Amino acid sequence: MSQLGKKLNTGLILRSPRITEKSTVLAENKSGPVYIFEVASTATKPIIAKTFVLKYKIKPQKVNIVNLPAKKIFKRGIRGSKSGVKKALVYLKVGEKIEIV
Repeated sequence: MSQLGKKLNTGLILRSPRITEKSTVLAENKSGPVYIFEVASTATKPIIAKTFVLKYKIKPQKVNIVNLPAKKIFKRGIRGSKSGVKKALVYLKVGEKIEIV
């Protein structure tokens, strides 16, 4: 297991929830809510699931991971890039909810 998995600090692995229009629609899904979190780049599905249980006291049904690549930008004559991010989609059973503040 990696160093990140041994520590299991919930703040390091589940960095922040992604609050967007799409994520709010998925959270109100009738077939079971789906919550989206930004996670550490070295996090794996089992580590994310364990951290979710420690933080919210609910066992997820499944976890999917999506890597969003960095994007090159050009603004006002200056080249740069937006950083990439890794996000996790956490699926819960029907009727379960978590409070994201």
